[in-house]
Amino acid sequence: MQKKLKEIKHIGGKMELLIVILNKEEYFERILSILVEAGVSGATIFESEGMGHFLAYEVPIFAGLRQLMGGGKSESRTIMAVLEDEKIFKNITRLLNEDGIDFTKSGVGIMMTVPVNKVKKSSERG
Repeated sequence: MQKKLKEIKHIGGKMELLIVILNKEEYFERILSILVEAGVSGATIFESEGMGHFLAYEVPIFAGLRQLMGGGKSESRTIMAVLEDEKIFKNITRLLNEDGIDFTKSGVGIMMTVPVNKVKKSSERG
């Protein structure tokens, strides 16, 4: 059985790929709720690790970096979602500010968007 693929051709605002690399696990569920409230209908979530921590703890030649890393948990969560309109990012930013989640503070993580020209995806949910 072949899945039907559809190409999204967007009229109106520009599509963007939202990438959130979150270092503060305590914000994770709140951020997911904010994304839904802002109009994000789907996202991909995966566990991730910073390059510096990986090198310090997994590559012996860089073991000296451990002192700089401060030890402890280094896992982060990465969330990726296609935003069908650039206004959604503004909504997300407003809701994060209202909730006191500030990506400009040290240790929180990073949030960015990159332009998306075209999207092909299955028309089935899954």
